[in-house]
Amino acid sequence: MNTHPTQDQFAYDLIAEAIRHLEDNTGDQPSLEAIAARIGVSPTHLQKMFSQWVGVSPKRYLQYLTLDHAKGLLRDRFTVLDATMETGLSSPGRLHDLFVRWEAMPPGEYAQGGEGLDIAYGYFQSPFGEVLATGTDRGLCGMGFIGDIGRELALEDLTSRWPKANYRKAPNTIGDWVQAAFGQGGEAKLHLIGAPFQIKVWEALLQIPSGHVTTYSEIARVIDRPKAVRAVGTAVGRNPISWLIPCHRALRKSGGLGGYHWGLPVKRAMLAYESARLEA
Repeated sequence: MNTHPTQDQFAYDLIAEAIRHLEDNTGDQPSLEAIAARIGVSPTHLQKMFSQWVGVSPKRYLQYLTLDHAKGLLRDRFTVLDATMETGLSSPGRLHDLFVRWEAMPPGEYAQGGEGLDIAYGYFQSPFGEVLATGTDRGLCGMGFIGDIGRELALEDLTSRWPKANYRKAPNTIGDWVQAAFGQGGEAKLHLIGAPFQIKVWEALLQIPSGHVTTYSEIARVIDRPKAVRAVGTAVGRNPISWLIPCHRALRKSGGLGGYHWGLPVKRAMLAYESARLEA
């Protein structure tokens, strides 16, 4: 990735900071002026820039950060996965307004704990905070948000999933895929490394359109394991590639957010961001 900040990257970083500030202070309902002062721009400039990048005003985005919004998603944008699965989207498809291509590791290779795999990793910026990304020569195999736990624990978390792999810090190797993941051009390639049941769940998650949601029980039904709702929930929680495999789009039947491995504030911000883009 280019280490020299461009004008677009500068704007991207400012909007990421504004989103984080909104998320951290949802209960206080910060004004446009307060948000602008926090990131060091004029209210007029913030309104224009935020609307350009996110698609709605900061005030409207703030409305998406509430629990009522999650319940409304389940009521109005619940996705019946049968329809999307039957359209052939298990092949490369358009997700998150991004082009994403994926392939799964054979079960035998997964059972070996990643032995023989070379995995590059690096730290990157995103609208939802700093990201740790990992990838093989076939695509991204891990992406986690490290704001709540820090770099060391995040790295320990992802590397423990494939303990016998060879890890090296090489952000440039996977940088283009990470850029694509957050809408900065190109194609994001994914390498799904998991047990067969987990991969079935993750493939179901990949069918959920941006701005829509589903439930754990719906996923269980679609993969022909209707009684395995708890196991589905576990597999959703073990998703190693946050954001691109959209486990944040899985909610409880009640409309509650449920859990999220990298923290509920990140999940809430992702749903808000996607709703804003869909509305735009």
